[in-house]
Amino acid sequence: MIEEPVSYARTATARLGEWAAGLDVADVPAPVLDRLSLVLLDAAGVTALGAGLDGMRAMRSSWNAPGGPAPLIGGGRCVSVDAAAWLNAMSLVCLELDEGNKYAKGHPAAHGFPAVLALASERDASGRDTAAALLAAYEVASRFGRASRLRPGAHPHGSWGVAGAAAGCARLLGLGPDAVAAAIDTGAGLPVAGHFASATGGNPVRDAWMGASNLSGLVAARMASAGIARNTGTAALSLGTLLGEFDASELTGGLGERWDIARGYFKRHASCSFTHPAADAVLELRHDLDPSRITGILVETHALGAGLAAPEWDNRLSAMFSTPFAVAAALLDGEVGPRARLDDPALRALARRVRLVEAGDLTARLPDERAARVTVELDDGSARTREVPNPVGDADHRPLAEQDVLALLKGWLPGREDLIDRAAAFSRDLPALDHVGERLRGLAGDETDDETKEPK
Repeated sequence: MIEEPVSYARTATARLGEWAAGLDVADVPAPVLDRLSLVLLDAAGVTALGAGLDGMRAMRSSWNAPGGPAPLIGGGRCVSVDAAAWLNAMSLVCLELDEGNKYAKGHPAAHGFPAVLALASERDASGRDTAAALLAAYEVASRFGRASRLRPGAHPHGSWGVAGAAAGCARLLGLGPDAVAAAIDTGAGLPVAGHFASATGGNPVRDAWMGASNLSGLVAARMASAGIARNTGTAALSLGTLLGEFDASELTGGLGERWDIARGYFKRHASCSFTHPAADAVLELRHDLDPSRITGILVETHALGAGLAAPEWDNRLSAMFSTPFAVAAALLDGEVGPRARLDDPALRALARRVRLVEAGDLTARLPDERAARVTVELDDGSARTREVPNPVGDADHRPLAEQDVLALLKGWLPGREDLIDRAAAFSRDLPALDHVGERLRGLAGDETDDETKEPK
Protein backbone atom coordinates (compact mmCIF):
# COMPACT_ATOMS: atom_id res chain seq x y z
CA MET A 1 0.00 0.00 0.00
CA ILE A 2 2.88 2.35 0.75
CA GLU A 3 4.87 1.58 -2.41
CA GLU A 4 2.57 3.36 -4.86
CA PRO A 5 2.45 6.81 -3.18
CA VAL A 6 6.18 6.62 -2.47
CA SER A 7 6.92 5.80 -6.11
CA TYR A 8 4.65 8.63 -7.24
CA ALA A 9 6.39 11.07 -4.89
CA ARG A 10 9.79 9.94 -6.14
CA THR A 11 8.81 10.52 -9.77
CA ALA A 12 7.28 13.94 -9.03
CA THR A 13 10.32 14.97 -7.00
CA ALA A 14 12.62 13.94 -9.85
CA ARG A 15 10.69 16.18 -12.23
CA LEU A 16 10.76 19.03 -9.73
CA GLY A 17 14.51 18.61 -9.31
CA GLU A 18 15.02 18.76 -13.07
CA TRP A 19 13.01 21.99 -13.25
CA ALA A 20 14.83 23.63 -10.34
CA ALA A 21 18.29 22.65 -11.61
CA GLY A 22 17.59 24.24 -14.99
CA LEU A 23 15.84 27.36 -13.72
CA ASP A 24 17.30 30.48 -15.35
CA VAL A 25 15.98 33.97 -14.64
CA ALA A 26 16.47 34.83 -18.30
CA ASP A 27 13.44 32.63 -18.95
CA VAL A 28 11.31 34.00 -16.11
CA PRO A 29 8.56 36.53 -16.96
CA ALA A 30 9.40 40.10 -15.92
CA PRO A 31 6.38 40.43 -13.59
CA VAL A 32 7.57 37.36 -11.69
CA LEU A 33 11.03 38.87 -11.25
CA ASP A 34 9.42 42.11 -10.07
CA ARG A 35 7.48 40.14 -7.48
CA LEU A 36 10.64 38.33 -6.38
CA SER A 37 12.26 41.72 -5.85
CA LEU A 38 9.37 42.83 -3.67
CA VAL A 39 9.32 39.61 -1.64
CA LEU A 40 13.07 39.90 -1.11
CA LEU A 41 12.76 43.53 0.01
CA ASP A 42 10.01 42.61 2.43
CA ALA A 43 12.02 39.69 3.82
CA ALA A 44 15.13 41.81 4.35
CA GLY A 45 13.24 44.67 5.99
CA VAL A 46 11.19 42.45 8.28
CA THR A 47 14.34 40.53 9.25
CA ALA A 48 16.04 43.79 10.23
CA LEU A 49 12.97 44.77 12.26
CA GLY A 50 12.93 41.48 14.13
CA ALA A 51 16.69 41.67 14.72
CA GLY A 52 16.15 44.78 16.85
CA LEU A 53 13.96 43.06 19.41
CA ASP A 54 15.40 42.30 22.82
CA GLY A 55 14.87 38.56 22.41
CA MET A 56 16.78 38.39 19.15
CA ARG A 57 19.60 40.54 20.52
CA ALA A 58 19.88 38.08 23.41
CA MET A 59 19.74 35.13 21.00
CA ARG A 60 22.64 36.50 18.95
CA SER A 61 24.65 37.09 22.09
CA SER A 62 23.94 33.59 23.39
CA TRP A 63 24.84 32.00 20.05
CA ASN A 64 28.23 33.79 20.09
CA ALA A 65 28.78 32.88 16.44
CA PRO A 66 32.27 33.46 15.02
CA GLY A 67 32.74 36.05 12.31
CA GLY A 68 32.10 34.88 8.80
CA PRO A 69 30.88 35.78 5.30
CA ALA A 70 27.12 35.98 5.87
CA PRO A 71 25.25 39.00 7.26
CA LEU A 72 22.94 39.06 10.24
CA ILE A 73 20.51 41.37 8.46
CA GLY A 74 20.03 44.42 10.66
CA GLY A 75 22.13 42.70 13.33
CA GLY A 76 25.33 44.65 12.86
CA ARG A 77 27.80 41.87 11.99
CA CYS A 78 28.59 38.96 9.70
CA VAL A 79 28.86 35.38 10.87
CA SER A 80 29.06 31.79 9.63
CA VAL A 81 26.58 30.61 7.03
CA ASP A 82 24.78 28.26 9.41
CA ALA A 83 24.40 30.89 12.14
CA ALA A 84 23.12 33.49 9.66
CA ALA A 85 20.59 31.07 8.16
CA TRP A 86 19.14 30.18 11.56
CA LEU A 87 19.23 33.61 13.23
CA ASN A 88 17.94 35.54 10.21
CA ALA A 89 15.08 33.07 9.87
CA MET A 90 14.06 33.60 13.49
CA SER A 91 14.27 37.38 13.10
CA LEU A 92 12.20 37.18 9.92
CA VAL A 93 9.25 35.43 11.55
CA CYS A 94 9.28 36.63 15.16
CA LEU A 95 6.95 39.58 14.54
CA GLU A 96 4.50 37.77 12.24
CA LEU A 97 5.14 40.25 9.43
CA ASP A 98 6.73 37.95 6.85
CA GLU A 99 5.19 37.40 3.43
CA GLY A 100 2.95 34.36 3.01
CA ASN A 101 0.92 32.37 0.52
CA LYS A 102 -2.63 31.17 1.15
CA TYR A 103 -2.38 28.41 -1.45
CA ALA A 104 0.74 27.00 0.20
CA LYS A 105 -0.94 27.47 3.59
CA GLY A 106 2.07 29.15 5.11
CA HIS A 107 5.28 31.06 4.40
CA PRO A 108 7.37 29.71 1.49
CA ALA A 109 9.95 32.53 1.45
CA ALA A 110 10.77 32.36 5.15
CA HIS A 111 11.43 28.63 4.89
CA GLY A 112 14.38 29.08 2.53
CA PHE A 113 15.39 32.67 1.75
CA PRO A 114 17.67 33.08 4.81
CA ALA A 115 19.60 29.92 3.90
CA VAL A 116 19.94 30.84 0.23
CA LEU A 117 21.12 34.37 1.03
CA ALA A 118 23.64 33.15 3.60
CA LEU A 119 25.04 30.62 1.13
CA ALA A 120 25.10 33.22 -1.65
CA SER A 121 27.15 35.51 0.61
CA GLU A 122 29.69 32.78 1.26
CA ARG A 123 30.01 31.85 -2.41
CA ASP A 124 29.83 35.45 -3.64
CA ALA A 125 27.38 34.09 -6.17
CA SER A 126 26.09 35.96 -9.20
CA GLY A 127 22.81 37.78 -8.91
CA ARG A 128 21.44 35.64 -11.70
CA ASP A 129 22.13 32.42 -9.81
CA THR A 130 20.96 33.87 -6.50
CA ALA A 131 17.67 35.03 -8.00
CA ALA A 132 17.13 31.60 -9.58
CA ALA A 133 17.87 29.90 -6.25
CA LEU A 134 15.42 32.15 -4.39
CA LEU A 135 12.71 31.41 -6.95
CA ALA A 136 13.42 27.69 -6.72
CA ALA A 137 13.20 27.86 -2.94
CA TYR A 138 9.85 29.66 -3.05
CA GLU A 139 8.20 27.63 -5.80
CA VAL A 140 9.30 24.24 -4.47
CA ALA A 141 8.25 25.14 -0.92
CA SER A 142 4.88 26.38 -2.15
CA ARG A 143 4.25 23.19 -4.09
CA PHE A 144 5.12 21.08 -1.07
CA GLY A 145 2.76 23.26 0.96
CA ARG A 146 -0.01 22.64 -1.54
CA ALA A 147 0.74 18.92 -1.49
CA SER A 148 0.73 18.60 2.31
CA ARG A 149 -2.39 18.35 4.41
CA LEU A 150 -1.03 18.32 7.94
CA ARG A 151 -2.89 16.66 10.78
CA PRO A 152 -5.24 18.88 12.82
CA GLY A 153 -3.23 20.91 15.29
CA ALA A 154 0.01 20.87 13.28
CA HIS A 155 1.73 24.19 12.63
CA PRO A 156 3.14 24.70 9.10
CA HIS A 157 6.48 26.21 10.15
CA GLY A 158 9.43 23.96 9.48
CA SER A 159 7.62 21.04 7.86
CA TRP A 160 6.80 21.10 4.15
CA GLY A 161 9.01 24.16 3.51
CA VAL A 162 12.32 22.42 4.23
CA ALA A 163 12.18 20.94 0.73
CA GLY A 164 12.13 24.48 -0.68
CA ALA A 165 15.19 25.51 1.32
CA ALA A 166 16.97 22.42 0.03
CA ALA A 167 15.99 23.18 -3.57
CA GLY A 168 17.23 26.76 -3.38
CA CYS A 169 20.56 25.84 -1.80
CA ALA A 170 21.09 22.97 -4.25
CA ARG A 171 20.36 25.27 -7.20
CA LEU A 172 22.88 27.79 -5.87
CA LEU A 173 25.49 25.04 -5.58
CA GLY A 174 24.95 24.31 -9.28
CA LEU A 175 23.97 20.69 -8.75
CA GLY A 176 22.50 18.59 -11.56
CA PRO A 177 18.87 17.45 -11.81
CA ASP A 178 19.30 14.15 -9.96
CA ALA A 179 21.27 15.79 -7.15
CA VAL A 180 18.76 18.62 -6.77
CA ALA A 181 15.95 16.07 -6.60
CA ALA A 182 17.90 14.16 -3.95
CA ALA A 183 18.36 17.38 -1.96
CA ILE A 184 14.63 18.14 -2.18
CA ASP A 185 13.73 14.63 -1.08
CA THR A 186 16.22 14.81 1.81
CA GLY A 187 14.73 18.13 2.88
CA ALA A 188 11.29 16.54 2.82
CA GLY A 189 12.64 13.93 5.21
CA LEU A 190 13.74 16.57 7.76
CA PRO A 191 10.44 18.15 8.88
CA VAL A 192 9.62 19.59 12.28
CA ALA A 193 6.44 18.24 13.87
CA GLY A 194 5.31 21.38 15.69
CA HIS A 195 1.92 21.91 17.35
CA PHE A 196 -0.08 25.06 16.68
CA ALA A 197 -0.71 25.42 20.41
CA SER A 198 2.95 26.29 20.87
CA ALA A 199 2.28 29.47 18.89
CA THR A 200 -1.03 30.37 20.50
CA GLY A 201 0.53 29.68 23.89
CA GLY A 202 3.40 32.06 23.18
CA ASN A 203 6.29 29.58 23.00
CA PRO A 204 9.11 31.02 20.81
CA VAL A 205 10.08 27.48 19.78
CA ARG A 206 7.67 28.29 16.96
CA ASP A 207 10.21 30.83 15.62
CA ALA A 208 13.02 28.29 15.96
CA TRP A 209 11.15 25.90 13.65
CA MET A 210 11.92 28.29 10.80
CA GLY A 211 15.58 28.41 11.78
CA ALA A 212 15.59 24.62 11.67
CA SER A 213 13.99 24.65 8.22
CA ASN A 214 16.72 26.83 6.76
CA LEU A 215 19.57 24.95 8.39
CA SER A 216 18.08 21.59 7.38
CA GLY A 217 17.81 22.84 3.81
CA LEU A 218 21.51 23.63 3.85
CA VAL A 219 22.27 20.18 5.24
CA ALA A 220 20.17 18.49 2.55
CA ALA A 221 21.92 20.40 -0.24
CA ARG A 222 25.34 19.62 1.21
CA MET A 223 24.44 15.93 1.42
CA ALA A 224 23.43 16.02 -2.23
CA SER A 225 26.65 17.84 -3.15
CA ALA A 226 28.61 15.13 -1.32
CA GLY A 227 26.81 12.48 -3.34
CA ILE A 228 25.22 10.73 -0.37
CA ALA A 229 21.62 12.01 -0.70
CA ARG A 230 18.99 9.94 -2.52
CA ASN A 231 15.54 10.57 -3.92
CA THR A 232 13.36 7.79 -2.51
CA GLY A 233 10.01 9.61 -2.35
CA THR A 234 10.30 10.06 1.39
CA ALA A 235 7.86 12.98 1.40
CA ALA A 236 5.01 10.50 1.04
CA LEU A 237 6.09 8.98 4.35
CA SER A 238 7.27 11.97 6.42
CA LEU A 239 4.76 14.59 5.30
CA GLY A 240 2.16 12.01 4.36
CA THR A 241 1.98 8.92 6.53
CA LEU A 242 3.42 10.50 9.69
CA LEU A 243 2.29 14.14 9.61
CA GLY A 244 -0.89 13.99 7.54
CA GLU A 245 -1.64 13.43 3.88
CA PHE A 246 0.50 14.10 0.81
CA ASP A 247 -0.66 14.56 -2.78
CA ALA A 248 2.45 14.39 -4.97
CA SER A 249 0.55 15.61 -8.04
CA GLU A 250 0.70 19.12 -6.55
CA LEU A 251 4.49 19.11 -6.88
CA THR A 252 4.37 19.46 -10.64
CA GLY A 253 1.03 21.21 -11.17
CA GLY A 254 1.53 24.22 -13.46
CA LEU A 255 5.29 23.82 -13.22
CA GLY A 256 6.98 26.52 -15.30
CA GLU A 257 3.65 28.19 -16.06
CA ARG A 258 2.10 29.08 -12.70
CA TRP A 259 4.32 31.13 -10.40
CA ASP A 260 3.08 30.93 -6.85
CA ILE A 261 5.33 33.78 -5.74
CA ALA A 262 3.02 36.10 -7.70
CA ARG A 263 0.00 34.90 -5.70
CA GLY A 264 1.18 35.61 -2.16
CA TYR A 265 0.39 38.30 0.38
CA PHE A 266 2.27 40.99 2.26
CA LYS A 267 1.38 41.92 5.82
CA ARG A 268 0.59 45.29 7.33
CA HIS A 269 -0.40 43.84 10.73
CA ALA A 270 2.01 42.21 13.19
CA SER A 271 -0.21 39.18 13.77
CA CYS A 272 -1.19 35.84 12.26
CA SER A 273 -2.67 36.29 8.79
CA PHE A 274 -5.91 34.65 9.95
CA THR A 275 -6.52 37.72 12.13
CA HIS A 276 -5.95 40.25 9.34
CA PRO A 277 -9.36 40.31 7.63
CA ALA A 278 -11.05 40.98 10.98
CA ALA A 279 -8.57 43.77 11.75
CA ASP A 280 -9.10 45.23 8.27
CA ALA A 281 -12.87 45.15 8.71
CA VAL A 282 -12.59 46.94 12.06
CA LEU A 283 -10.38 49.62 10.51
CA GLU A 284 -13.15 50.32 8.00
CA LEU A 285 -15.67 50.69 10.84
CA ARG A 286 -13.67 52.63 13.43
CA HIS A 287 -13.65 56.20 12.06
CA ASP A 288 -16.73 57.34 14.02
CA LEU A 289 -16.92 54.64 16.68
CA ASP A 290 -16.60 55.43 20.38
CA PRO A 291 -14.98 52.33 21.94
CA SER A 292 -16.72 53.02 25.26
CA ARG A 293 -20.08 52.42 23.53
CA ILE A 294 -19.12 48.96 22.24
CA THR A 295 -20.91 46.17 24.11
CA GLY A 296 -19.64 43.31 21.98
CA ILE A 297 -17.86 42.41 18.75
CA LEU A 298 -18.75 39.26 16.82
CA VAL A 299 -16.08 38.01 14.42
CA GLU A 300 -17.10 35.30 11.98
CA THR A 301 -14.23 33.55 10.24
CA HIS A 302 -13.32 30.38 8.35
CA ALA A 303 -12.34 27.07 9.90
CA LEU A 304 -8.59 27.75 9.67
CA GLY A 305 -8.87 30.87 11.81
CA ALA A 306 -11.54 29.75 14.26
CA GLY A 307 -9.03 28.58 16.87
CA LEU A 308 -7.49 32.03 17.47
CA ALA A 309 -10.18 32.98 19.97
CA ALA A 310 -8.24 33.52 23.22
CA PRO A 311 -9.08 36.93 24.72
CA GLU A 312 -5.99 36.82 26.97
CA TRP A 313 -2.27 36.73 26.22
CA ASP A 314 0.92 36.72 28.25
CA ASN A 315 3.52 37.77 25.66
CA ARG A 316 3.73 39.23 22.19
CA LEU A 317 3.70 35.86 20.40
CA SER A 318 0.49 34.68 22.04
CA ALA A 319 -1.06 38.11 21.36
CA MET A 320 -0.20 37.85 17.67
CA PHE A 321 -2.21 34.62 17.52
CA SER A 322 -5.28 36.16 19.17
CA THR A 323 -8.02 37.61 16.99
CA PRO A 324 -9.48 39.49 20.01
CA PHE A 325 -6.09 41.19 20.48
CA ALA A 326 -5.83 42.12 16.78
CA VAL A 327 -9.37 43.49 16.68
CA ALA A 328 -8.94 45.50 19.88
CA ALA A 329 -5.57 46.91 18.78
CA ALA A 330 -6.97 47.90 15.38
CA LEU A 331 -9.93 49.65 17.02
CA LEU A 332 -7.93 51.55 19.59
CA ASP A 333 -4.68 52.26 17.72
CA GLY A 334 -5.70 52.19 14.08
CA GLU A 335 -3.16 49.43 13.43
CA VAL A 336 -1.87 46.13 14.76
CA GLY A 337 1.71 47.28 14.97
CA PRO A 338 4.92 45.67 16.19
CA ARG A 339 4.90 48.06 19.17
CA ALA A 340 1.33 47.51 20.34
CA ARG A 341 0.90 48.07 24.08
CA LEU A 342 0.30 44.53 25.26
CA ASP A 343 -0.62 45.44 28.84
CA ASP A 344 -2.86 48.42 28.10
CA PRO A 345 -5.94 47.86 30.35
CA ALA A 346 -8.27 49.40 27.75
CA LEU A 347 -6.97 47.08 25.05
CA ARG A 348 -7.38 44.00 27.24
CA ALA A 349 -10.87 45.05 28.32
CA LEU A 350 -11.98 45.54 24.72
CA ALA A 351 -10.46 42.20 23.66
CA ARG A 352 -12.64 40.45 26.25
CA ARG A 353 -15.71 41.74 24.40
CA VAL A 354 -14.68 39.99 21.15
CA ARG A 355 -16.29 36.65 20.28
CA LEU A 356 -14.85 34.52 17.47
CA VAL A 357 -16.93 31.85 15.68
CA GLU A 358 -16.63 29.79 12.53
CA ALA A 359 -19.07 30.59 9.73
CA GLY A 360 -19.77 27.76 7.28
CA ASP A 361 -20.25 30.11 4.33
CA LEU A 362 -16.78 31.59 4.88
CA THR A 363 -15.13 28.18 5.24
CA ALA A 364 -16.72 27.16 1.94
CA ARG A 365 -14.82 29.95 0.18
CA LEU A 366 -11.36 28.59 1.09
CA PRO A 367 -8.66 28.64 -0.27
CA ASP A 368 -9.30 31.49 -2.70
CA GLU A 369 -10.76 33.66 0.05
CA ARG A 370 -9.81 33.91 3.71
CA ALA A 371 -12.73 36.07 4.67
CA ALA A 372 -14.03 37.56 7.91
CA ARG A 373 -17.28 39.22 8.88
CA VAL A 374 -17.26 41.61 11.83
CA THR A 375 -20.31 42.94 13.66
CA VAL A 376 -19.81 45.69 16.24
CA GLU A 377 -22.65 45.93 18.74
CA LEU A 378 -23.31 49.28 20.45
CA ASP A 379 -25.01 50.27 23.70
CA ASP A 380 -28.07 51.68 21.92
CA GLY A 381 -28.87 48.26 20.45
CA SER A 382 -27.59 49.11 16.97
CA ALA A 383 -24.92 47.15 15.14
CA ARG A 384 -22.52 47.74 12.28
CA THR A 385 -21.21 44.96 10.05
CA ARG A 386 -18.36 44.76 7.57
CA GLU A 387 -17.14 41.77 5.56
CA VAL A 388 -13.65 41.48 4.05
CA PRO A 389 -12.85 38.73 1.48
CA ASN A 390 -9.08 38.60 2.00
CA PRO A 391 -6.49 40.54 3.97
CA VAL A 392 -5.33 43.84 2.54
CA GLY A 393 -2.02 43.04 0.86
CA ASP A 394 -3.17 39.78 -0.70
CA ALA A 395 -2.47 39.49 -4.43
CA ASP A 396 -6.23 39.08 -4.88
CA HIS A 397 -7.31 41.97 -2.63
CA ARG A 398 -5.72 45.42 -2.55
CA PRO A 399 -2.18 44.19 -3.25
CA LEU A 400 0.75 46.23 -1.99
CA ALA A 401 3.21 47.84 -4.41
CA GLU A 402 6.85 48.65 -3.72
CA GLN A 403 6.07 52.11 -2.37
CA ASP A 404 3.58 50.56 0.07
CA VAL A 405 6.08 48.00 1.34
CA LEU A 406 8.76 50.68 1.65
CA ALA A 407 6.41 52.96 3.59
CA LEU A 408 5.55 50.16 6.02
CA LEU A 409 9.18 49.15 6.57
CA LYS A 410 10.39 52.71 7.09
CA GLY A 411 7.54 53.37 9.50
CA TRP A 412 8.48 50.29 11.50
CA LEU A 413 12.22 51.09 11.40
CA PRO A 414 12.60 54.78 12.20
CA GLY A 415 16.19 55.91 11.89
CA ARG A 416 17.16 52.97 9.68
CA GLU A 417 15.83 54.25 6.37
CA ASP A 418 19.30 53.88 4.83
CA LEU A 419 19.26 50.14 5.51
CA ILE A 420 15.83 49.80 3.88
CA ASP A 421 17.00 51.81 0.87
CA ARG A 422 20.02 49.49 0.50
CA ALA A 423 17.74 46.46 0.70
CA ALA A 424 15.44 47.95 -1.94
CA ALA A 425 18.34 48.69 -4.29
CA PHE A 426 19.81 45.22 -3.81
CA SER A 427 16.44 43.58 -4.47
CA ARG A 428 15.89 45.56 -7.66
CA ASP A 429 19.43 45.05 -8.97
CA LEU A 430 19.79 41.38 -8.04
CA PRO A 431 19.41 39.61 -11.42
CA ALA A 432 22.01 41.90 -13.03
CA LEU A 433 24.69 41.71 -10.32
CA ASP A 434 27.97 39.97 -11.10
CA HIS A 435 28.51 39.17 -7.41
CA VAL A 436 26.24 39.53 -4.39
CA GLY A 437 28.56 39.04 -1.40
CA GLU A 438 29.50 42.63 -0.66
CA ARG A 439 26.01 43.96 -1.27
CA LEU A 440 24.51 41.34 1.02
CA ARG A 441 27.00 42.03 3.78
CA GLY A 442 26.01 45.69 3.57
CA LEU A 443 22.58 44.65 4.87
CA ALA A 444 24.03 43.81 8.27
CA GLY A 445 24.06 47.53 9.05
CA ASP A 446 25.06 48.75 12.48
CA GLU A 447 23.52 47.18 15.58
CA THR A 448 21.82 50.15 17.22
CA ASP A 449 19.41 50.73 20.06
CA ASP A 450 16.56 51.66 17.78
CA GLU A 451 12.84 51.74 18.54
CA THR A 452 12.02 48.17 17.66
CA LYS A 453 12.19 46.93 21.25
CA GLU A 454 9.02 45.58 22.74
CA PRO A 455 7.11 48.01 24.97
CA LYS A 456 6.87 46.77 28.52
